[in-house]
Amino acid sequence: MTQTTRRKVPRGTSLFSDRPRLSPEEIARQKAENEAFANRCREIFWQVYPDLVKEHYDWFIYIEPDSGDYFLDSDRDVARQKAKQKYPSALLMAMCVNETGAVGKI
Repeated sequence: MTQTTRRKVPRGTSLFSDRPRLSPEEIARQKAENEAFANRCREIFWQVYPDLVKEHYDWFIYIEPDSGDYFLDSDRDVARQKAKQKYPSALLMAMCVNETGAVGKI
């Protein structure tokens, strides 16, 4: 059995002090990159949405924005496997073919 040790962390300090802290500029850059990626994926989603919603409502779609390819299946894991088979190291966005595109419950 593994022994766990408790360590007290003063309020207002980082839990993981061994990790380097990101500068505000780096945080803003990463946030802008993430937003740009999401916008490119959403653009592709809304282009194909009218064709897919009729026959594939509530199916999962994985989008690779650089190529414009998307992978569709009723099972989320199968759709992900299809996408990762063709693009093993690409960043993908998962969406659901419904009114909002949201995956999961809010």
